[in-house]
Amino acid sequence: MLGNEVCRTLLKNKIDFVGTDSEVSILDYSALESFAADKTVSFIVNCAAYTAVDKAESDVDFARALNADGPKNIARLAKKLGVPFLHISTDYVFDGSSSSPISEDAPIKPIGVYGETKAEGEKAIAQETGDYYILRTAWLYGWSGKNFVYTMIRAMNTHESVKVVNDQKGTPTNCVTLASVILNVIQKRLNGQSVPNGIYHVTDLGEITWFDFAKEIFAQGVESGYVTNKACVVNPCATSEYPTPANRPAYSVLDKSKVQKTLGITLPDWKDSLKVFLNSDLFDKGRVE
Repeated sequence: MLGNEVCRTLLKNKIDFVGTDSEVSILDYSALESFAADKTVSFIVNCAAYTAVDKAESDVDFARALNADGPKNIARLAKKLGVPFLHISTDYVFDGSSSSPISEDAPIKPIGVYGETKAEGEKAIAQETGDYYILRTAWLYGWSGKNFVYTMIRAMNTHESVKVVNDQKGTPTNCVTLASVILNVIQKRLNGQSVPNGIYHVTDLGEITWFDFAKEIFAQGVESGYVTNKACVVNPCATSEYPTPANRPAYSVLDKSKVQKTLGITLPDWKDSLKVFLNSDLFDKGRVE
């Protein structure tokens, strides 16, 4: 989902790149070396991850391989090539106990395997190379792939009512926002500008619950014509009503002031990003029918 958006963004901005999928395994360092051997590499971006939060609880080894061992291999290669490495991480590295936006230097305390392995990946990258950027994001959705927006619209069109948790707070993030920040960092570095290495928090702006998000999806969905069942009722519920193998952070609003100040940008409001998503020709109607 994010990889496709990054590719679109790079193409649109005429930046040459080579994208890979599973044909180049990040778990095999020699394969990464071989892939890079005949190319002039100036920057590496990693969008690969094990993101099945609940499945990770029982698939620990593979989750750790993709989220920790793989990024370590890429960071090692980036160090060898002498190029910057940009990696995507998550709000799940925190335990959700905060009541105010979480800064980059807040204590790491994951509450599940997914968060643990992503935190291990962050640590491994920092140990392998000093020239890295880790962008933590949250509640990501995009035109390519399964996500909450598509799922909600489809459910609203096929059910009289839907229940959505109202006791987890965070911020939805359109892949467009994250890809634009990635582009900003790449362009600045390629142009010889300085961008301090380290961890940055990147989401859209706002502080809402999943229930708030669902209500806005319904409202904008009706307006855009994708929600055809206008009689559907969106009801709030507690997380305890829907027990899952993995615990979710109750509060995962990230403080974005660092990235905005450092890059000189203003991130969009989450409602505006949702409107962009629903009103684009890239919206996949097949996923909501």
